[in-house]
Amino acid sequence: MKLGAIEGGGTKFVVGVGNEHGEVFDRVSFPTTSPEETMQKCIDYFKEHEVEAIGFGCFGPIDPDRNSKTYGYVTTTPKPGWAQSNVVGALTDAFPDMPIGFDTDVNGACLGEVYFGAAKGLKNAVYFTIGTGIGGGAYVEGHLLHGLLHPEMGHMKLIVREDDSYKGKCPYHGTCFEGLAAGPAIEERWGQSAKELPLDHPAWDLEAYYIGQALANIVLTLSPQKIILGGGVMHQSHLFPMISKYMNQFLNGYIQKDELQAEDYIVWPELGDNAGLCGSLALALQAKKECE
Repeated sequence: MKLGAIEGGGTKFVVGVGNEHGEVFDRVSFPTTSPEETMQKCIDYFKEHEVEAIGFGCFGPIDPDRNSKTYGYVTTTPKPGWAQSNVVGALTDAFPDMPIGFDTDVNGACLGEVYFGAAKGLKNAVYFTIGTGIGGGAYVEGHLLHGLLHPEMGHMKLIVREDDSYKGKCPYHGTCFEGLAAGPAIEERWGQSAKELPLDHPAWDLEAYYIGQALANIVLTLSPQKIILGGGVMHQSHLFPMISKYMNQFLNGYIQKDELQAEDYIVWPELGDNAGLCGSLALALQAKKECE
């Protein structure tokens, strides 16, 4: 099966061709410019590579509800020129009979890990990307979670630690998860980018505290069988045991499951930096199956 994938980011788009096993055969990337120019480049690529379905994991907020009048739109994004842009409409106009799977980039990455990666075979998993921003995708009882729109887990409010006087970076919520723990918050708080901080810097204990607190909230609300943490900040592999420690401290023994203590409960994406594109292949595969 030949499937098309679009990983739509605010800075760049990646398009590629792969198969139902998550294998990527070809990929190209280009800067994210205007919606018209960017989507046309995607269309031109797939006109050169015949595929059976296209999966599109996109930065958001988006509208993934097929019954909504704005289905397939990027909605209230602050990215200039992209608010209320009908990105799926551009694809369906170019490929009217093509199955198209559309979701958030993090929901797509979560689905990719369920189909091909660290959560393969599980019915419940959560994927977070922690980098320039923080976003989360959830796979619950065999389905991606949407609800009213889609999860925005990066904006859950957190308890600020007593020794942290930082006011938060998020323009909407101040000290939400993203406002306290995303890359720009780390840099503003400490005056250095995360990449420049030494392993023994106090920034990392504080970072693990906030991530662990957020994951405790997720365990209590969604009860995932696996939590996957990707994104630039999580390249700091020494964070994982620290995060597990704080998550369990916040849970305080309330959830009695041995898995919460295991080293393989909170993990780096098995698909690595290909999680986004492979996630879009999974969205394409899902769309193809739904049309059969």
